[in-house]
Amino acid sequence: MKPTTIILSLVSAALAGVAIVCVSSENQATETLAKVQEDSREQVRAALAKQTASERKAAEAEVKAKNAEKAAEAATAKVTAANDAHKKTDEDFATAKTDLAKNSTKIAELEKARSESAARVNELTAEVAKLRDGTEVREANAKSKKAEADLEAASAALREANAKMAAIEKNSAILTEENNRLKARARELDSSSNPDHRPL
Repeated sequence: MKPTTIILSLVSAALAGVAIVCVSSENQATETLAKVQEDSREQVRAALAKQTASERKAAEAEVKAKNAEKAAEAATAKVTAANDAHKKTDEDFATAKTDLAKNSTKIAELEKARSESAARVNELTAEVAKLRDGTEVREANAKSKKAEADLEAASAALREANAKMAAIEKNSAILTEENNRLKARARELDSSSNPDHRPL
């Protein structure tokens, strides 16, 4: 209740007391005036208590709003960090894919070299009966073994690259899920940072 309303209530009570004095006996007017004054004081006390409660609730709502804003800022910082980590993971994933493509090309080249070496070995095997010292056969076998060793090394590199790519894909999925969760949390905090301040 506003102070103006309280003053008008007291004035009305006083006027009512004057009117009662005019139409009643002095004792009755005194009793009635005292009762009206007591009622007015009760109304004033109730209005002040209600105003104090409203001010306290408004202060509490302001504190909650500030806390919600701080929480929203913290969530936004986490989302930014998660986005940066996700970007770094995407870069690592692209690098791994490039390395995998290079290894696949190298394996294809080694497979071709292995086939060519095998063909050469077959040719030399056919001629081995004509050769007494077997020098060309030994050289071809050495080349074939070297090509097989290179192929095995490339296969090991490919397996390692595949394992790294699988780990990166797993991390990417985890980061994407965490990023979505933080964004949802940020939206919730942002919506709760605007409480309803309607007067009671």
